[in-house]
Amino acid sequence: MPDLFSAAAENLLRSQAPLAARLRPRTLDDVVGQTHLVGEGKPLRRLVEQDRLTSAIFWGPPGTGKTTLALAVAGSTKRAFEQMSAVSAGVKDVREVIERARQRLGELGRGTILFLDEIHRFSKAQQDALLPAVEDGTLTLIGATTENPFFEVNAPLRSRSTLFRLEPLAKPDIEILIARGLQAEGRTATPEAVAHLADRAGGDGRQVLTALEVAVALANPNEVTLEHVEQALGTSALRYGRDDHYDVVSAFIKSMRGSDPQAAVYYLARMLEAGEDARFIARRMIIFASEDVGMADPTALQVAVAAAHALEHVGLPEAQLNLSQTAIHLATAPKSNRAALAIWNARSDVQAGAVGEVPAHLRDAHYQGAKSLGHGVDYDYPHDHPDGWIEQQYLPTEQADKRYYEPTQHGAEAAVAERMEKRQP
Repeated sequence: MPDLFSAAAENLLRSQAPLAARLRPRTLDDVVGQTHLVGEGKPLRRLVEQDRLTSAIFWGPPGTGKTTLALAVAGSTKRAFEQMSAVSAGVKDVREVIERARQRLGELGRGTILFLDEIHRFSKAQQDALLPAVEDGTLTLIGATTENPFFEVNAPLRSRSTLFRLEPLAKPDIEILIARGLQAEGRTATPEAVAHLADRAGGDGRQVLTALEVAVALANPNEVTLEHVEQALGTSALRYGRDDHYDVVSAFIKSMRGSDPQAAVYYLARMLEAGEDARFIARRMIIFASEDVGMADPTALQVAVAAAHALEHVGLPEAQLNLSQTAIHLATAPKSNRAALAIWNARSDVQAGAVGEVPAHLRDAHYQGAKSLGHGVDYDYPHDHPDGWIEQQYLPTEQADKRYYEPTQHGAEAAVAERMEKRQP
């Protein structure tokens, strides 16, 4: 009787569980996204299919499917599966799991997988308590974390685990989740409602399913519309079609080029609110740093690249701060497009056939017989001179008078112009 009551209670809880929990896959084939890990022939799938998975750490932003993936692994293996959250578990709980795993292994010859959610919340002592069981194979640990495991997981535990990086879900993956959610709820939604949900997901599958569940409840018993989705998300849908994408991006670039930080931040906000891919924005700013700021502020490229790295490590919404700082830096920086013009003009010359011979003194002289050909002869080593520079010909004779890079007097480029002027013959 207790078993019957337990089964009934479990079924009731499952039917009343949040949509995200109800849609969690039972096998790897049901997992949405993360194809670089679970696609055909990919590393995690191969290890699980052979039941050869050793301890692992799933690292990725919230809502990317770390728990989902662990449960899918559990459904695809013959090993027992135990689940704990580092938020509520202590050393005593860890020891109990280890004892059950040892008993299971000794009596049944069956291994155990322990899924430890938010492993970064465990203290060093708690993580150390796991180490002996992981080392001797009593437990196969799967830890999940949103934090960088190189900072938050003890080195001995980390070194015994394979690191799998989960990426934010792409828009097509989000749309698959929405379709599954609507099917599970037995409802339909307008294309505009689905598009707005997908645009606002930010790669977070759990968030989009939670919003969908609320929208379905608001629409009951009718079709889910854009209005229901807006109410569920607490935000209005921005008009942002294909033309708007190009127009707003263009305005963003031109505002930074025009040194208007107010407009740059405004258009950045427009793009983020409309669900524009933040990685696309970061790429555009990296290009801008060299094309429009260039040598006038050489740190601009470093700032833009750092923002792109921050976006990958932090994710939205927090990374909006890094993107905003970079947009303001680029907008307020002195401007020069001379580095861009230099490569454009040089490539144009090369494409037009300007491929003169490399001067003999610059040619490779690191092989036997090179000097007999005149290669490297009369090359004057700049570091042998007090100023670290000596006048000599570097361009081919046919291009000797070309000036591809002509610095401006803007910002740090003025000092470059001064140095180049001093070195003119």
